[in-house]
Amino acid sequence: MNKPLGVILAGGLATRMGGGDKGLLPLGDRTVLQHVVDRFAPQVAGFAINANGDPERFSEFQVPVVADSIAGFAGPLAGVLAGLDWAASEGADTIVTAAADTPFYPTDLVARLMEAAQGQTHPLVLAATPRTADEALKSGGGRRVNRHPTFGLWPVALRDDLRAALQDGLRKVVMWTDQHAGRECLFEDTPFDPFFNVNTPEDLQRAQGLLP
Repeated sequence: MNKPLGVILAGGLATRMGGGDKGLLPLGDRTVLQHVVDRFAPQVAGFAINANGDPERFSEFQVPVVADSIAGFAGPLAGVLAGLDWAASEGADTIVTAAADTPFYPTDLVARLMEAAQGQTHPLVLAATPRTADEALKSGGGRRVNRHPTFGLWPVALRDDLRAALQDGLRKVVMWTDQHAGRECLFEDTPFDPFFNVNTPEDLQRAQGLLP
């Protein structure tokens, strides 16, 4: 099974962290983003970083930096689209995305997502973890999983459909994936949720405590 291309989504505004790039914050002896890269690079054939603004701040990684083509910080789907357009220029069929602020995600993420996509005409899978009983109750007894929309497998073939949806104002990832029969790939959430992300200074403190 060939490895797909990867895209690290780093285009968020980081408002709860006071602005700036969450991925460039120090975590142990590396930055948060370096932890993400160290897990990602072995799983993909190559990767780009999706980010807006000056790309030079990511120069140490020596990879392409692709900006959103949809104006106004349209959220993760805009980053996915930027990644799909880049992948199309590279002749790729799919990409896997990972978030720049999530340093402990699974080292078998890509293989598991690709396995879950078997039989799909357009491979489209989001990572998920189990919901607690309380979470399910609060959601009205709906889905028993939490989907992690910045961690997914995406088909280049649907990039123009995604572009049109974004131009029409769609912003919610799962609304688009549900329209295209997207699947979920369930990951265990013990001893902690591997998709825990660094949103606040308190989260960064917690991440320091989770380092091996």
